Amino acid sequence: MRLSILAAALALATAVPAAAQTAAPPPAVAAAAPADVASPEAIVAALYDVISGDAGVARDWDRFRALFHPTGRLMPTGVNAEGVARTRVLTPEDYITLAGPGLVRDGFHEREIASRTERFGHIAHVWTTYDSKRSLSDAEPFMRGINSIQLLNDGTRWWVISVYWQGETPDAPIPPEYLPPAN
Repeated sequence: MRLSILAAALALATAVPAAAQTAAPPPAVAAAAPADVASPEAIVAALYDVISGDAGVARDWDRFRALFHPTGRLMPTGVNAEGVARTRVLTPEDYITLAGPGLVRDGFHEREIASRTERFGHIAHVWTTYDSKRSLSDAEPFMRGINSIQLLNDGTRWWVISVYWQGETPDAPIPPEYLPPAN
């Protein structure tokens, strides 16, 4: 599957003194717009917005980078030709390099069609169902799927820790509970 058509560490982390767990400062990128990182809903909306655009329209990759924690990752998953489930772990830079040219060349608009958010303390998990079109004028999406997005609030703002996703297939349709209610 093309990208553009797009916990053992817990034991270690809890064993390390809190003072040693301080994350490195974010890499030198443009600061996030406060509105983009004010809430789980805002950062997810910014993530969809920044990767979306018509063919030939450059994406704001500095805005994209600013959404991610320094340790942030993107992980597409799917099934290979042999039917084996697999995933690939990408940094935001990897995603920009691998998916960016196709997004601009072909056009790509991804939008949330349903979501559910669970929060506890400084963390949030957002299940967000999406559909994708090449152009907003397309009658039907060419793809749908679910993003599992993990977020962290450091007391100042929300950060994307990971985006783990799977596209819908005939063998793995989106369950009804992850779709908008029928009218």
